[in-house]
Order: sequence, then structure tokens, then C-alpha cells
Amino acid sequence: MTHVVLTAEPRAARFGFIVSKAVGNAVTRNTVRRRLKAVCAEALPEVREGADVVIRALPSAATATFQELRTEVTRCLARRAAA
Repeated sequence: MTHVVLTAEPRAARFGFIVSKAVGNAVTRNTVRRRLKAVCAEALPEVREGADVVIRALPSAATATFQELRTEVTRCLARRAAA
């Protein structure tokens, strides 16, 4: 689930991640968060300047592969925060 707030500030996009205990134990949550951070770092050049993006990981993210996470996040960002 992705939420985007567009601002007029001249700065790079910022990302925040919500990974609740419903996703899994601490190791699983941190793995999901690290994967999401890596995907967002790759997608940063395509996100509008000044955007604030919050990504909430659903429990299914715990079993998703890196490629599946990349596909889903890229799709959501293209729809909501593309430059």
C-alpha cells in the first residue's frame, strides 16, 4: 500500500516505511524494510521532486521475492509519484 503527498519543495523525494508485526518477526520485518529501501533507491530518479512517499508493507510482503516487491513498488510509484 503506497501513499504519496506531493509538495512544491525543491528537494529529493523522501520515503518512509511501515512494517508492522503482522508481517512477521523482527528479522522478517527488517528484511522486508531493507528490500523496500533498495527498491526505492533504484526508483528515486523517476519519482517527482518534493514527493513524500509512505509505503506500508502488507503481511504478504514477508513471502514475496525481491523481484515481486520491485514490480509492485515500481507499479505503485509510476501510478502515483512519477515525474
